[in-house]
Amino acid sequence: MGTRLLLALSAALAVVAAVLGLPQTSQAAPAAVQVYPVPSIYEASADYRLTANGQSVPVTRYPGYDIAQFAIGSGSAELALTKVNNTNIGAYSISPAKLNLTGTVSGPILKFTVQNHEYLIVKLDGRPKLVIAIDPAETNRPPSSGAGVFNVRSAPYNAQPGPGYSTTAFQAALNDAAAWGSANGRQGTVYVPAGVYTLGNLYLRSDLALYLEPGAVLRYTGEREHYDVHWHKDSQQRDITWFLSTRYSSKNISIYGRGVIDGNGKASLAPDNLGVNLLTPIYTTNFSVDGITFRESSSWAIMPTRSSGMNFRNIKMFNRFDMGENDGIDVMESTGVRVTHAIGIGLDDPFSTKTWNSDVDLFRKVPGNPRPLEDVVFDDLVSWTYCYGVKVGQGVIQPQSGVTFRNVVVHDAAVGIGIHHKYGSARATGVRFENIDIENLSFTNDHNRTWLALWTGNTLGVGPVRDVTLSNIKVRNAGVTTARINGQPGAPISDVVLRHVLMPGNSAPATTLEQMKLTNLSDHGTITIEP
Repeated sequence: MGTRLLLALSAALAVVAAVLGLPQTSQAAPAAVQVYPVPSIYEASADYRLTANGQSVPVTRYPGYDIAQFAIGSGSAELALTKVNNTNIGAYSISPAKLNLTGTVSGPILKFTVQNHEYLIVKLDGRPKLVIAIDPAETNRPPSSGAGVFNVRSAPYNAQPGPGYSTTAFQAALNDAAAWGSANGRQGTVYVPAGVYTLGNLYLRSDLALYLEPGAVLRYTGEREHYDVHWHKDSQQRDITWFLSTRYSSKNISIYGRGVIDGNGKASLAPDNLGVNLLTPIYTTNFSVDGITFRESSSWAIMPTRSSGMNFRNIKMFNRFDMGENDGIDVMESTGVRVTHAIGIGLDDPFSTKTWNSDVDLFRKVPGNPRPLEDVVFDDLVSWTYCYGVKVGQGVIQPQSGVTFRNVVVHDAAVGIGIHHKYGSARATGVRFENIDIENLSFTNDHNRTWLALWTGNTLGVGPVRDVTLSNIKVRNAGVTTARINGQPGAPISDVVLRHVLMPGNSAPATTLEQMKLTNLSDHGTITIEP
């Protein structure tokens, strides 16, 4: 049944109810659904079919989980999820649990309704988990041609999807758009139509917008002759390149749309063992990303570095569980950063902050001096990882202050909430964890499998952690190791406030450290419990 027919029926029923004097229920009208085209490089799921308000939504297979992506406008969306082989559904779960989404099961079909755009993780018995990433509808799609628009498929660029490299054409369009933007006092726009484009490094200049149409994929290959080496990762003995990065001292840059930046995972390491950071905004200001999917990074995916005034919204980071050090977004030595409405999945930390010295592997080839990190807010997140759901650290070689994680669902992790001051002697202060929902803790990291780990190492010195507040924490699974607060002699973890922490099986907040299973304590200052 089409959206228009559903709307007409709803209106007709409302009229009949009004005439007869019957009570009316207040339900949102069906939302318009935008289905994203899926390139043939992505294999279809062998386990699921999905519809949203009657429209078929492609489901793709991915290592460790399946993925479906689409967008909805205002209103509700009825999702119908079908097991491909038509065996009956037994148990199922829908995360985030806090949404209280319940469905109806009929044989192999699960149906449930969402009232808003959400990032969901659904599990049917005997099948891999399915990530359903529902974006808000696009409202700022630019024209594909016209003044200030540089379409990579049009002359003089003539970029073509496929295995041939389009780097030169893309870079020319980016340069021309930036020049036009600077000359006209606003951003020039590079428009990328749907298709899979094989690319080398791309460098972004000031006054530039890069728009990726739904179905557009920028793909990395790892063939060394097409990439610059930006650093060497000592822990993996591997050179690393920045796939997309900003030019130093740039400003006013945005990347948006519903396209994909694809690191090509393990396949990209095969040619020359060249790892990739998918996006490195470095020494830039007024930078934004909205709606983009980042997938299969072989190193830290997004690295906002030594920059200010940055916004990341509606981003999806889909990394593998069988590749290490594939963090989602690591905010480093930056100020005024906002990460809003995002899902991060991968073996390593999806959401973290770090600060370093100039002599660490990451910065040996980067000019300039280290910077402190200040005023970083992560809001409305879904995190699924083998490591920390949300974390400050491990690097705290420069001061970190004013870091907030709020409205977070930790779907699964080793540690739900963490500060790991492993490297450095600088201070970490003013850290807030607000409205955190920890659903599962199935993994172990550094011998930790717990809802909370605040701890300090002694590599490259020891540093204090002060003024940490946890408020409105719902712990559905506390793990198997005790929660911990462990400072170092001369560098305690102090002024910790635990406000309204609800532990598993309890309807009232915990009033003692024992009730919180927080008994691994050393070198700490004041710990205050507030119901």
